[in-house]
Amino acid sequence: MAVPGKKATKHFSSSTISIGSDEDLQVYCQPCDQDGSRLPAYGYCTNCSEHLCKTCYTLHRKHKLSRDHTLLDKTSMPQTMSPVTPTQSDNFTKPCPKHNMEMIKFYCHDHKALLCSVCVTLEHTATSCQVNYIPDISGQVINSTEYQDILKKIDDMTEKSSKTLQDMKKMNDKSNKSLTDALSELKTFRSKMNQRLDEMERQVEEAAKVIQKDNNKNLMKVETECGDVSKSLKSSSDAIKHFNASKKGNDLFIELKHMEQIIKDYKQSIAKLTEYKVKEYNFEPNEAISNLLDKDESMGTLKERTLNPDLKSRQCSHMDKICIKTSQDNHECTITGMTLLSPDLLIITDSGNSAVKMVDMSKMSVLAQQCFDSTPWEVTSVSQNELAVTLPCNQTIQFLSVSSNNLKKKHTLKVDGTCHGISCHKDKMVVSFLSPAKVQILLINGTVLQTIQDDNIFINPFYITTSDNCIYVSDSGMKTITKLNWQCEVKGKYVCKDKPYGLTMSDDGTVFVCYYDNNTIEEISGDCTKGQVVVKDVPGPQTVVWSAETCTLFTSSYTEQNFIKIFKLSK
Repeated sequence: MAVPGKKATKHFSSSTISIGSDEDLQVYCQPCDQDGSRLPAYGYCTNCSEHLCKTCYTLHRKHKLSRDHTLLDKTSMPQTMSPVTPTQSDNFTKPCPKHNMEMIKFYCHDHKALLCSVCVTLEHTATSCQVNYIPDISGQVINSTEYQDILKKIDDMTEKSSKTLQDMKKMNDKSNKSLTDALSELKTFRSKMNQRLDEMERQVEEAAKVIQKDNNKNLMKVETECGDVSKSLKSSSDAIKHFNASKKGNDLFIELKHMEQIIKDYKQSIAKLTEYKVKEYNFEPNEAISNLLDKDESMGTLKERTLNPDLKSRQCSHMDKICIKTSQDNHECTITGMTLLSPDLLIITDSGNSAVKMVDMSKMSVLAQQCFDSTPWEVTSVSQNELAVTLPCNQTIQFLSVSSNNLKKKHTLKVDGTCHGISCHKDKMVVSFLSPAKVQILLINGTVLQTIQDDNIFINPFYITTSDNCIYVSDSGMKTITKLNWQCEVKGKYVCKDKPYGLTMSDDGTVFVCYYDNNTIEEISGDCTKGQVVVKDVPGPQTVVWSAETCTLFTSSYTEQNFIKIFKLSK
């Protein structure tokens, strides 16, 4: 029964608002709505989870009980009053890693970061970032392509973890067998000696046991870490499938984004495990002992030799090609350098048009282009948001910033020569020069740490690729691939069948190299002792890059200058 003189209160439920009028579609002030007045929302309180009109927004800042609440302005507030799907809920369960008392509720597209309200207020404001309230967008992830991709990445990483363990077991068996053979050689040699040598024999045997113990200890470590990775990935996979099956979009969205970083971390962890170098041994007798039994001489040593995984037998198939010519180009494209920022984002140097281009591999198109007054040669990633490009004619290295659809020039670094090849690893750059012919290791700020300049090693060192332990340089004048350590010491050399140009390192530690004149791409073992042709009949390949995630090679071709060719290789 209505009370005389008092207006009946209207109650609106966000879940039952009908769609059809402008009023229904408007985001309105929820406190005023309780009194029957529907006013446009001016902001949003993340503590109260309510939209506020301008008056309520102002009073919210002044009231003692709410003055410390986190408020979002009109540009940052959620743009809908209800979840995307009827089953969606605004209950957030994952705490922010930076602000433990806050739950993750937002997503920044520019930084690909999950955020809480404090993160949005302090670091990812609407003026600088594209931020969405997760319930506004999370409904899209149920049974989405991203959901399928993350599950596939989990399966791939699980398979890679298992394969890494199997490879390490094989190498460990080889190492232990080599030690057994070395000890057999020791006993053959020892049989010719008298009792005076017993003590020396035991010393070598103990050394072998220590190495075997270390081998087995390291193998157990790999087993444990790979097992932990597999268990973690299985648990995450089950959680993702559960969230998807139960249509918990918020949890699924957060877990998928969270898993992207975890997968990257696991990739780095697995990569580090593959760097474990197991050695083989053979016994080298001391010939002088036969005549010097009364001397305190060593019986021999266990000499290390690096054990490298064998080259795989690979099947190659031509998948596709991408046109990289744009409306800004005045000439045919000449691709001299490439690097991958992610499986879907390829950066190329187009010397023919004096430009650096960003290519979206999923859309098969050029996203952005930055032109230069001088011809660029090679490009490398300094970080996910920064590139370094060599400009030989200017004897400079140009740094570029990378955003979602833009390349922008930053600062330049002057170097002492015509720089061509470049590869960044952590806080260091390795740069090759043609005049004078040399290779330098520099800090990012330009400080020169090491230089190797020797006409017997380098004549035309065009391209470089790097890893944690080594540097590979292709020299078209010497027709060699030279392996260096980070002290610029030569650790191996592969004599090529023809002039080598662009090269890239695989996740297995092998190196793919282009033969421009020979129309092939060859895979070379990490120790530079053997090689095998993996891609044939690709006219004039000059530069190449490897994608471990998709097991594909991207390369240029002289006869199809405006295209990037893509080749799928078997694992």
